[in-house]
Amino acid sequence: MDRCVVLVDAGYLLGAAASLLAGEPSRSRITVDHTALIQGLRERAEADTEQPLLRIYWFDGAPDRVPQPEHRRLRVMPRVTVRLGALTRSDGRWAQKGVDAAMHAELTELARNRACSDVVLVTGDGDLLPGLMSAKEHGVAVHLWAVQAADGDYNQSEDLVAEADERRVLDRAWITRAVRARDLAGLCPPPPAPRPEIAAILSAPLPEAALAEAARNGNGAAPDTADREAPGSHPNGAPVPAPATEGAKPVPTPKDLASLRAPGPAPADRQDRPAPAPAGSALRWSSDRGWIDRAGPLGEPAETASLPTLAQLTSAEQRWADREEDITTVGGDPFEVGQVFARRWMERLPETVHLQKLATMYPRVPHRIDGELLRYAARFGLLAHKDDQIDEHDRYAIRAGFWREIDVRAAAEHVSAAPGPAGAPVPSGPSTPAAE
Repeated sequence: MDRCVVLVDAGYLLGAAASLLAGEPSRSRITVDHTALIQGLRERAEADTEQPLLRIYWFDGAPDRVPQPEHRRLRVMPRVTVRLGALTRSDGRWAQKGVDAAMHAELTELARNRACSDVVLVTGDGDLLPGLMSAKEHGVAVHLWAVQAADGDYNQSEDLVAEADERRVLDRAWITRAVRARDLAGLCPPPPAPRPEIAAILSAPLPEAALAEAARNGNGAAPDTADREAPGSHPNGAPVPAPATEGAKPVPTPKDLASLRAPGPAPADRQDRPAPAPAGSALRWSSDRGWIDRAGPLGEPAETASLPTLAQLTSAEQRWADREEDITTVGGDPFEVGQVFARRWMERLPETVHLQKLATMYPRVPHRIDGELLRYAARFGLLAHKDDQIDEHDRYAIRAGFWREIDVRAAAEHVSAAPGPAGAPVPSGPSTPAAE
């Protein structure tokens, strides 16, 4: 058949691009516009082979062969097929397993079935030499593409270079159309200023119980005992750290913050501090595997217990439609995942009072909803496979996307409910994001 096929070893292509642009082969050092990259590969292949494109095969590794967000974006693109091998960690380094074998099998099968007249190989691994030779024996022209090497030398097997029918080099100008070096200085931007009510909580003095506990943990004695001992002295002669400087505060724990959210009458001797929370308060933690209760008589706070979860609001038909959307249109970017979850939750709320109640809880996502949000995100491969937990940076992005969507909808609801000049509500209009 007079058509061409492109086989891409993603580990080679993106690793060599990272070496060229960022100085090291780590793919975390670059950002990739996959749409532009696939379009560029297609246009270049059709121009070099003078044949229409049949398909682009994208070979890559993934932990447990679970598609990552970039794979989800790629596999729904037209004329793109993703093939995944295993990604394993050995001696502190990640290594692909099965990718070369999959490329070899695909190459020989295409040639044997005469599915194409030209094959473009974007790889540097000499293990593909037998497959390349087999394809040539079946009458297929093999085009070998290389990424410009950072040091000016070959980054491909010399045997592959010698055996290929044609060889082209993807230079820096071509690579930078879709790939750019990541700005490491901008990876951790300064956090946004908290809302006034949150800033007040964080700046408030800690309860007496928390300060006493911190003194015992830090100095090995209660505050009154620590004051009587001179710094650097101990009965057995061991050095003792000097007491904390005046005005220094220990980092507040979740329990401290919980007690500050429900202030009571302050003690007579310390009017500047709120009283600790009543005994028996319950704390809750969420994870991608569900949410966990700390036993206590109070149970879940009333303001969060009344909020319905997405599962409670979703019918069987909606569940199927959600899954269809996840597979075909949701790329899996952490921020996007949070937005999609929030949009579905808001669209299915029976009463807008729930949205208003949630908006007042910023930045704390209620635990029941947060656990469901993280479990939903885990479907997209957003797991740090060292411990099967979602990476903390991804958790931040997921929740940021969730709050962004909530904030947009809550603002639109507020605008639409505001009275106009004649006392009537002001419509939000079709250009408002919440109305779309």
